[in-house]
Amino acid sequence: MNAMYEPLFTPWKIRDVEIKNRIVLCPMGGTSLFGWMEPNHFDEVAAEFFLERAKNNVGLIIPGIAPLRDLMGGRWLYKNKGMFRKLKAYMQEIHKTGAKLFVQLTAGFGRSFAITNPLVPFLKHRALGALIKPVIDVSYICASPSELPSRWAENVKCRAVTKKVIQKMIYAFAETSRLCKEAGVDGVEVHAVHEGYLLDQFTLPYTNHRTDEYGGSFENRYRFAVEVVEAIKKACGENYPVSLRYSVVSKTKGLCKGAVPGEEYDEVGRDMRESERAAKYLQDAGYDMLNADNGTYDAWYWAHPPAYMPKNCNLDDVAHIRKFVDIPVVCAGRMEPDAGAEAVRKGKIDAVGVARQFLTDGAWVTKLMEDRLEDIQPCICCHNACFAMAHYKGAANDEPFSDAKHMARCALNPQTMQGHKYDILPAKKRKKIAVVGGGIGGIEVARIAALRGHTVTIYEKTDRLGGVFIEAAAPSFKEKDRALIEWYRRQIAALPVHVEYNCEIRSLAELDADEVVIATGAKARKLHIPGIERSMEAIEYLDGKAVGENVVVIGGGLTGCEIAYDLYLKGKKPVIVEAKNDLMAIRGLCLANSSYLRDFFAANKVPVHLESTVSRITADGAVVRAKDGSEQTLPADSVIVSVGYTPAPLVKKRAHVHVVGDADKVGNLRTVIWQAWQVAEKL
Repeated sequence: MNAMYEPLFTPWKIRDVEIKNRIVLCPMGGTSLFGWMEPNHFDEVAAEFFLERAKNNVGLIIPGIAPLRDLMGGRWLYKNKGMFRKLKAYMQEIHKTGAKLFVQLTAGFGRSFAITNPLVPFLKHRALGALIKPVIDVSYICASPSELPSRWAENVKCRAVTKKVIQKMIYAFAETSRLCKEAGVDGVEVHAVHEGYLLDQFTLPYTNHRTDEYGGSFENRYRFAVEVVEAIKKACGENYPVSLRYSVVSKTKGLCKGAVPGEEYDEVGRDMRESERAAKYLQDAGYDMLNADNGTYDAWYWAHPPAYMPKNCNLDDVAHIRKFVDIPVVCAGRMEPDAGAEAVRKGKIDAVGVARQFLTDGAWVTKLMEDRLEDIQPCICCHNACFAMAHYKGAANDEPFSDAKHMARCALNPQTMQGHKYDILPAKKRKKIAVVGGGIGGIEVARIAALRGHTVTIYEKTDRLGGVFIEAAAPSFKEKDRALIEWYRRQIAALPVHVEYNCEIRSLAELDADEVVIATGAKARKLHIPGIERSMEAIEYLDGKAVGENVVVIGGGLTGCEIAYDLYLKGKKPVIVEAKNDLMAIRGLCLANSSYLRDFFAANKVPVHLESTVSRITADGAVVRAKDGSEQTLPADSVIVSVGYTPAPLVKKRAHVHVVGDADKVGNLRTVIWQAWQVAEKL
C-alpha cells in the first residue's frame, strides 16, 4: 500500500463499536435493505451489493434511506417482523467480513420528494389523492413542516405535518431501531438534518413557519431531531450508536435557489454560525457521529456534486465543524483518497465518506490497498443512472418510473444493483467479432465479448480509441472523463482484442467475421441559416479550435451549456441561445447537474436567451429572433453550434450485423454502455 493512504486504514470507534478502517460507504437512495418504491421487504439485490463491498474491505456500510413508513402501501417498517429476521441472518454474513453496518432511517422527504410528472395531479387535487391513497399516500410522503411549494413542481403545495404524525414518526424511529439492534445491526443513522429533507426542513427558518413547539426558536426547530435520538436511546440503550446525516451549511439563497462555490449570498438556511451551535447541541442530545456534507435540494449540487463542483468540495466546512464536537465526523462530497487520508492524518475529520465510486467499482478499496490505482474504474459524477431525476420549466421530475423505482444503478457499470441481468457468461460458441468504431460503445462491446471468450478486432479510423468521448472529455472540469478513457484503453490492451488503427471500413465485405458490430456514432445536426459558414460545430471547439472573446453558443442543451461553462472558465464571454423555455430541458439529466449550471450562469451573469433562435450569422455577430418576433444582434467573435446529433451508422442492422450506441439512437453514456453490454451478451 502507498504510504499516502495508510491513515485511511487505521481503526476508529463510534461509541463502543470499532470500525476497521476510515472508509465509509455512504447511503444512496435506492439501496435500502428494506426495499424502495415497492412494498417493504428485505431487498436481496441491495443485500448482495453491500455484501460484495464488505468483502472488498470497506470499513462501515450505511445502506440508503429506509422510510419509516412504506412508500407503497403505507405500512410501518417495524410491523414487518419477518424482514428483520432476514436482516439478522444477513448481519452474520456482513460481520464475517469484518465490516460494520448501520441502517439509515428517514422521517421522510417533505417538499424534497422527487414527485414524477404523473403524480402531480394527485397532489394538486385532494379527491384524486384520496383515490390512490391505498397504493401511495402522496399527501403523506410530501408532508412538510409548513405548507410549502414542492421542490419539483412549484405549483404543488405540500401540506403541513401534524403533531400527531410527528409523534408516530418518533415512535417508529425508536421501535425500528430496537428491531435493528436485535437483528445485530451495529448502529442506526438518522436521516437527516441534511439535504433539505423533512427533519432538515424543520430546522431551517425558510421552510419552517410553524408557531407551535416545533417552530420558531432554535430549540423548537431542532426539537424533532432531538426527540428522535432521545427515543432511540431510550429504546436501545445509551451505548447503541446513533449517527446523524448532517448538512453543515445549507448553501441556499431561497426556495429553488442555490449558491454556487465562491458566490456571495445571504444564507436563508443553516449558516456556519448556527451550525457550530447545532452540531454541539445535537451531540449533547445523544448523537454519536455526524455524517456530514453541505446543501439542500435547493442547492442539491453540494450534496450530490456533479463534475463541475470542486473535488473535496465540503471538506473545509466539515473540518471546521469538527472543532465544535467531541464525536466522530465523516466528510462526504467528491472525496478523493489522497485528500481524505491527509485530512484524517491531521485530525480534521475522522473518516471519509464515499458513495457513487462504489457503484462504478465495488472493489476500489481493495485495489487502493493493493496499490492498483490504475485498475480502479473511475466514477465521472454523471448521475445518468444513479440520480436520473430531471427537472426543468414545465416539468416536475421527468423521470421514467423504472428509474424512480430502481435508483443507484450506474451508467458505467450495468451490473450494479441490477441483480444478475448483466452477468458476463462464457460464450457457448466462440466467434470472430468485428467492431467498426472505437468509441465507448465499440470499446464496451469488444471488452465484454473478449471476456466471454470471443476473438475481437476493433477497426478505428483514427489513431486512438475513445471516439467523440475524447472531445466530450476535453474541458478542464472533465478530468474524470479523461481518466475513464485511459482506463478503457488499459482494459483493451490487457485483453485479447486486436485494434486496427487508422482503418476506415467502407464496406462489410472488407471484414472476415461471424458477427459485425457497427459503432460509428452520430453526426452533428446542421443549421440551415444564412451565414452558417461563419460558425463552428461543438466538436470543433472541443477539439481545440480557437475562439474569440465574445462567443455565441447556439443550443442550450447539456453540450451547449458545458461549452458555455468551459468558455467562462477560460475567461471568455459566452452567450447562450436556446429555442426551448429552459436550459437543459432533457429527460434523465439529473437536477444536481442542471441546477448547478443554471445557478452558475445566473450568479455570473452569463446571458441566456430562451425561446429564441438564431436567424442568421453576420460579420457583426448572431442575429437572434425572440418569441415575439423581435430581433437583435448579439456581438460575436465566434459562434458555436450545438443543436444535437443524428445517428450515423455505416449500415443498418440485420442478421449478424448489430448497431450500438449513438449509431443506433443518440443518447447518453448510460444508453451507449448498457446497450453495448446487451449486444455483447447475445453474440
